[in-house]
Amino acid sequence: MNRENSFQLPSETLTEDELAAITGYKIPSCQRQWLTRNAWEYVLTGAHRPVVGRVYARLKLAGVKPSATNAVAETWSLDLSRVG
Repeated sequence: MNRENSFQLPSETLTEDELAAITGYKIPSCQRQWLTRNAWEYVLTGAHRPVVGRVYARLKLAGVKPSATNAVAETWSLDLSRVG
């Protein structure tokens, strides 16, 4: 197995299946209604499908009110001190 292909980062946005699991609906118009009713932020694609950010969704599901300060992705730095 190729090591480069063994680990994939999740998309920055929820998949259609994840959005359906959260809202309980597969139809985009019903998803939009649920998201609006439950005060979730989302944007629309050209096909009027709602798009929800992954970090935002994690915060909402954890009961945290997402804001610019707590929605920042975890930072990391490359540590080469043990190489060699």
